[in-house]
Amino acid sequence: MLDHKFSVAPMMDWTDRHCRVFHRLMTRRARLYTEMLTTGAIIHGDRRRLLGFDASEHPVALQLGGSDPRDLATSAKIGEDFGYDEINLNVGCPSDRVKDGRFGACLMAEPALVAAGVEAMKRTITIPVTVKCRIGIDDQDPEAALDALARSVMAAGADALIVHARKAWLNGLSPKENRDIPPLDYNRVYRLKASLPDLPIVINGGIASLAEAKRHLGFVDGVMLGRAAYQEPWRLLTADPELFGEAAPHATMKDVFEAMMPYIERELAQGVRLHSITRHFVGAFHGVPGARAFRRYLAENGVKPCAGVNVLRDAIALVDDRAAASMAA
Repeated sequence: MLDHKFSVAPMMDWTDRHCRVFHRLMTRRARLYTEMLTTGAIIHGDRRRLLGFDASEHPVALQLGGSDPRDLATSAKIGEDFGYDEINLNVGCPSDRVKDGRFGACLMAEPALVAAGVEAMKRTITIPVTVKCRIGIDDQDPEAALDALARSVMAAGADALIVHARKAWLNGLSPKENRDIPPLDYNRVYRLKASLPDLPIVINGGIASLAEAKRHLGFVDGVMLGRAAYQEPWRLLTADPELFGEAAPHATMKDVFEAMMPYIERELAQGVRLHSITRHFVGAFHGVPGARAFRRYLAENGVKPCAGVNVLRDAIALVDDRAAASMAA
């Protein structure tokens, strides 16, 4: 069985390759996911730009958005050839663009089509195929809707199901509102696991700490952290010790940044702007004296055309100085 005990959720505009390298420096064991990429973009777009990733990211999964089984199979094969460890099908994104394209959460209403996509990918690739969904959409009964989807994808050969424990309201709520307003129903996911013991089930949605994650692991096979992992990445430093009984790759956030420097320098040499990388660091020192100065310095200086690693070093120094002054006081 895949090790889905702990993972960081795919998040649009957030979990790009720079973010994933940053997260990997805090946890060896977490499974990382790309942002959702549509089958059309992968088949017709700049694949190297869209799909390229650093070898340090493994294990890393490619999340696909699409509904045509042939396009899904083609895209999955491309992802496998690029070296991804898993292909994940998005059946949970509630945005209007996704709905209009007949993929994402609207596919909760078409479990047979989702199953056909899973089956097509399983026939084409050898790496695991998983599905990420909601518990239902709009007026669906979550008991019937989630059960129908889960049983369909399981019959098609899905290797795991990741469930965001909220409904998605495609009519009446924005994508942002859909992340918070529909009530969480963790018990519905627990019941699904109890009824399908042979299907690995991962729970997602509103999980804010590793302590919460550990409680969920008493009922399901894995836990996926989303915004908590991105907005307060320091939480990932304790993931390996708390969940796997293993030492973290680095002891402190300062150590993580030091390990990140060679990667940043390589990317800058390839023409990447510093801000494209450091924008993922804003929550790194959440709650630490000097955190605000760190964020402000990066915001003001990281966007400059010639900004280099010295900008990050200077920002970190502000945290060190402020922390030392606070302790001295």
